[in-house]
Order: sequence, then structure tokens, then C-alpha cells
Amino acid sequence: MNNSKNLVEMKNIHMCFGKVVALKNVDFKVGENEIVGLIGDNGAGKSTLIKILSGVFPPTSGEMYIRGKKISNRGYSVRKAHEYEIETVYQEKALGEKQSLWRNIFIGRQISNFFGFINVKKEKEETERIMKELIGFRGVGVSADSRVGKLSGGERQGIAIGRAMYFNANLIILDEPTAALSTKEVTKVLNFIRKIKESGRSCIYITHHISDTYSVSDRFVFIDRGEIIGEYRKNEISMEELTEKLLMVSARDSGKGDN
Repeated sequence: MNNSKNLVEMKNIHMCFGKVVALKNVDFKVGENEIVGLIGDNGAGKSTLIKILSGVFPPTSGEMYIRGKKISNRGYSVRKAHEYEIETVYQEKALGEKQSLWRNIFIGRQISNFFGFINVKKEKEETERIMKELIGFRGVGVSADSRVGKLSGGERQGIAIGRAMYFNANLIILDEPTAALSTKEVTKVLNFIRKIKESGRSCIYITHHISDTYSVSDRFVFIDRGEIIGEYRKNEISMEELTEKLLMVSARDSGKGDN
């Protein structure tokens, strides 16, 4: 039986690319208003799992439920994921650098006026509101007309998160949101993630940096070589213990690679 209290649940998910098994017997869930840290080294299966959940491609086999409703694997798509209020913010492809913030926010989802034309004034007003109210953005000298290229890495992640929140995403998937950021910028992104939690939404935080995800996540799920190998609630494990487990997995995998 599926637990309808879960926002999403994936059961016995398998994913094969030819003879390569990317995911095996994966059970994964996210509860309402929960931040889940999905942890694993490069090649562990994190991206494959998330692409299935976000509708990029269907699993080879297994079942997926959203708010207790079983989803057709073949009928599910990125557009369907959006309809089910699931949005993914990818590390490198969140925003167009040469475009203004308001154009980035509303690309593909424009606000139209009575005559069917884009309501530029309204889109700029809503962009300012997203920046101030949804994510608490306080960048000096930055407005709806600012180009994305002016923003720092952390600020870009914040705008992408704000866009997902504005379009009523109930589950926001963040793919390595703090990769290659300075400590100051990481702090900004973590504060944006806290805004997701405060707004009653859920989040999957994909990372292999435990120190970043530990402060904001409610639960941690380890994936390695396509299998879920551990799941811990925050009150069950310290950051040091979590780090030690990841190091043990990495050391084990390095040993296998030497054989």
C-alpha cells in the first residue's frame, strides 16, 4: 500500500540503459514539507533518479505515486511533472545569463493582457515581488531589469528557486545547488532553501557535500551504484557520523575499482 501522506513515492524502481543498470530496487519518498538530502558520489545514480521523478524519461520498471495517486510511467513527462507541481533547478541551466530577471522568470509562462500581448509591466512587478517576498532577496542595485550575468552564483540559485515557488511548485528539486560556490554564497543558497521549508513546500537537495545539506535537511538518503544503501533522520545521526558513512562508501568503491 502507498502512504498517501507522502508527497511523492517511488517503489522498486529499475533503470537500465542497454546492459548498464543505473538504478536497482530503488524505494524513495519525500513527505509533505520535508527537505531530503540525496547524497552520493558522482555516478551513484542521483541524476538518473531525479530525471525519472521530473519526467525526463520513464523507468524501465517500478511504480511512482504523487499524493497517493499512481502515475503512468509512459504517460509521465516534464510537462506532467509541472502539472503535479514538481520543478527541477539544474546546476548550470537554471537561467539565461544574457536575459533580464523578469524575462527569465516568465519564459514560457508569460503573463498576457486582454489583447493577448505580454504584460511586461505586470511581469516586472511580479519579479520584484518574487525577489522580496518569496526569497527575501536583498541584492544591492539589482532589479527586475538586471541581467542574470550581474548576479553571483548564489543569487542566481535564489532567483531560480523563487521562480519555482512562484509557479506553485510543491516539490523543488535542487541539483548540486552549492557546487563551486564560495562559503558566503553557500550561506545564501541555504537560506533560500530554508524559505522553501518555511513556505510549506518540500525539497530534494542533491549533493555530495554533507556539510552543506546537513543544516537544512530533515532526512538523508544515501545512494551508491544505483541502490539506496542508507536512510537517516537528522535526529538519528550527527554530521560527523554522516560524513564517515560517505567516506566509507567512497573508500569501498575505490577498492572495487582497483580490483
